[in-house]
Amino acid sequence: MDRRNSRRDAEGTSVITANRLLDGRIVWLAADGQWTTLIQDAKLYPNSAVEEALKACNARAQQEALVGIYGVQVTETASGPLPVTSRERIRAAGPSVHPNFTPDWHAPHPAPYA
Repeated sequence: MDRRNSRRDAEGTSVITANRLLDGRIVWLAADGQWTTLIQDAKLYPNSAVEEALKACNARAQQEALVGIYGVQVTETASGPLPVTSRERIRAAGPSVHPNFTPDWHAPHPAPYA
């Protein structure tokens, strides 16, 4: 079982999240199998199926340069998935510091070790 976030109801819905190693960004697994920085683009999983999806994600975590992969229970809203816990709502909203003190996350990043 996903030990990091076990607050899932049997009948609920979840998304899958991780941290990207190259820049530390919080990412969400999209329906196309790619990782996105926007929770609105995250694929929804019935809680009964999220553990199996997590196994597949963890199997390729190193190849995709990801750490801390786990499921997050959400409620579906008109603007997309909304995490049920405060911690995950903060993570989904992005950096919790003033933008003047964070890198420009939307700008292209140089290749590592360039």
